[in-house]
Amino acid sequence: MLDNRSLTRRTTALVTAGAAALVLVACGADQGSAGHDGHSPASASAPSPTSAPASPGAPNATDRAFATGMIPHHRQAVEMADLAPGRAGSAEVKDLAAQIQKAQDPEITTLTGWLEAWGEEVPGEDATHHSAHGSGGMMSAEDMEELRAASGAAFDEAFLRMMIEHHEGAVAMAEEELADGSHGPARRMAEDIVASQSAEIDRMRELLGRD
Repeated sequence: MLDNRSLTRRTTALVTAGAAALVLVACGADQGSAGHDGHSPASASAPSPTSAPASPGAPNATDRAFATGMIPHHRQAVEMADLAPGRAGSAEVKDLAAQIQKAQDPEITTLTGWLEAWGEEVPGEDATHHSAHGSGGMMSAEDMEELRAASGAAFDEAFLRMMIEHHEGAVAMAEEELADGSHGPARRMAEDIVASQSAEIDRMRELLGRD
C-alpha cells in the first residue's frame, strides 16, 4: 500500500507530463497555422507574377480589322438590298434582299459597339463610296448607279451578279477572322457570316441559272 509521500510524488509526475504534452500540441498548432497567416517557409510562399497574361479573348489586330472592314461592307449590302422592293421584278429577289437586310443591319450595330468599346474609330457613313471596286467584293460608285437605274429582270440580274461578288468578299473577310482573330464574339459572327452568306451565294447562283 502506497504511503502519502509516494502518492504525492506520482501525482506530481503525472501532472508535469500532461503539461509538457499540452505545450508540444500547442507548438505544433502554431507551426501549422503559420502557413495561413503569412509566416510559412519561403518555399511555400512563391512570389506572384508581376503582370497577368492578356486574356485569350481580347481583341487583336485581326479582330479590329474585321470589324472596321465589315461595317462599310455590310452598309453597302443593305444599301443594295434597299433598292429591291421598288425595282426587283422577282419575288424571290425581293425576299432575298429582305433577308440580307434583316441579317446585316443588327450586325452593323454590334460591330459598331465593338469598335467603340475598343477605342477604335468607326468608319463614316460615306466609307462605302470610297472603297475601290473589287476590294472585299465592294461595288464601285458606277456599279451602284447601274443598279439604281435598272428595274425588273435587268435589276434582278444585276443585283444577283453584284451581290454574289459582294458576299464572296464578305466570306473571305470572315475566313481571315477565323484564321487569326482572337475575340470570341467576333469569331462567332465570322462563323455565322461564312455559313449564311455561302448559302445565299448558292441560292443566288441558282436564281441566275449558274452552276
